Amino acid sequence: MGTERLQKYMSECGVASRRKSEEMITAGFVKVNGQKASLGDKIDPYKDKVTVHGKLIKPVGEKVYIMLNKPRGYITSTTDDRGRKCVTELTSDIKSKIYPVGRLDRDSEGLLLMTNDGEFANQMMHPRSEVGKTYRVTVRGDVTEEQITRMVSGIELDGRLTEPCTVEVIEKDLSVPRTVLVFVIHEGRNRQIRRMCEAVGLQVVRLKRTAVGTLKLGMLQTGKWRHLTEQEIKRLRTDALRSSKDENEVKSDGNGKTGGRRARR
Repeated sequence: MGTERLQKYMSECGVASRRKSEEMITAGFVKVNGQKASLGDKIDPYKDKVTVHGKLIKPVGEKVYIMLNKPRGYITSTTDDRGRKCVTELTSDIKSKIYPVGRLDRDSEGLLLMTNDGEFANQMMHPRSEVGKTYRVTVRGDVTEEQITRMVSGIELDGRLTEPCTVEVIEKDLSVPRTVLVFVIHEGRNRQIRRMCEAVGLQVVRLKRTAVGTLKLGMLQTGKWRHLTEQEIKRLRTDALRSSKDENEVKSDGNGKTGGRRARR
């Protein structure tokens, strides 16, 4: 089998996603053969012993894939040293150790994937293949065409523009007043939609993820979870491959156009 990157092995053991595993290595929680690990280390799964927080880890047996309807007030983490509620509390009846795929901030709700399959998680989260995520976003007041155009074109966050996205107005109630938008984004930056809205003067009062790729939340009740079907898992993998292919086509376009990711009214 040879050697492999430590964070990849950790994800295969169901510890956390590769990204989160890297954070754990950097924080000093991981040891290889009793020695503190460093980012970039490689290990031989057949010879080396890896511990996380002092506990020996090993590859998982049965792969588990679920979707959770995350309520507001929970963080997308397996543990928290500040006493906040974690999404794993809602899946404690699952025997296998699973972890969240990507982020959904504490004040947001909706569809959250969880798994112990590191390769699947990496495929869903990798920048080159991250699938589109759909959000229903309620903001205070009215929304102008100019505000939508700015968000669609890209908002500078932390010195870097957001990728082009789609934004659609689906409901307005000027008596409240409030506007309901549907966003489809292909990134997973921290509190991205909230910060995009804030940048154009909009205040988000509710944010709910309703779909990941072709997988829709449907009628799953808040706080409940269910296993994904084999067909749903296959479609998500296909979505990731398609997203990766679309990005490569965009990069190869000499004009740098994103073809279809425009605002719709």
